[in-house]
Amino acid sequence: MIDVVLVIVAFKSAVDLPRLLDSVPDALGSLSWHALVVDNYGQDNVADSLASRPHVTVVSSGSNLGYSGGLNIGLSSSPSSRFTVFLNPDVVLLPGSLSQLVRACSVDGVAAAVPVVIDEEGVTQPSLRREPSALGALGEALFGDHWPGRPTWLAEMIRDPRAYRLTHDAEWATGAALAVRSDVLRAIGPWDSHRFFLYSEETDYCRRIRALGHRISFSPEAVVRHRGAGSGSSPELNALMAINKVRYFRKWHGSAASALFACITVVHSALRLGRPESRLTIQALFSAPARAALPGGSA
Repeated sequence: MIDVVLVIVAFKSAVDLPRLLDSVPDALGSLSWHALVVDNYGQDNVADSLASRPHVTVVSSGSNLGYSGGLNIGLSSSPSSRFTVFLNPDVVLLPGSLSQLVRACSVDGVAAAVPVVIDEEGVTQPSLRREPSALGALGEALFGDHWPGRPTWLAEMIRDPRAYRLTHDAEWATGAALAVRSDVLRAIGPWDSHRFFLYSEETDYCRRIRALGHRISFSPEAVVRHRGAGSGSSPELNALMAINKVRYFRKWHGSAASALFACITVVHSALRLGRPESRLTIQALFSAPARAALPGGSA
């Protein structure tokens, strides 16, 4: 059995993928591996560009299924392995990073592990998050990055630099890299591609891991460089990010609680009306056609 299968969803990623794949051997050390690259209809000849690489299989999705849909295609085509690592295509793995995530996943009670994420300048990114809550969303709406030391119940993003220096349990983290024990992965089932075309899929997946009684470990010894370490790259994608947070809250907390969460999302956007994504978010919250016009359509 292979030690590690890497599942990578590619969309217009032909330039990034060689850098990622070149970094894999040093990241894994002596562990055996195979990479499953899903060409999510990026139409940039990914299969041809990777044809000569050993340990790499390219599977075409046939259409743009979104990130979670692409991950499910990859999982359905993956060989058996002890561990599965989900990677963004614009990640570069620092030496030893994946072997460290595997070690973290091997600790009793731990089913998944996430690394430190740095940007291209080497600056640690605030990738850790708390479970979404109405109060946390209100704190983000009112204060954002302006009061980083505020009480934890008023923040979803974990901004304290000390949290990125020590090993500890995490509730969830942004999805640049996520290692999961494959036996747990089979128990969880597929990613929720029906609700989450893009964004909030990792929030949901990590909650499902925890719902089975498993822990997620943050491993500061594992470091990955993420070129796209930030928010969405267009007003539409940023609006989808906000809408999917409401969809996530509806899934796990029901319609009444999600209505409150949606009101807080309106407040967040209203305080930032000068931004195109804020106006799009408000439109999408109140208009089914506006939601359907976002990437992935309505859910």
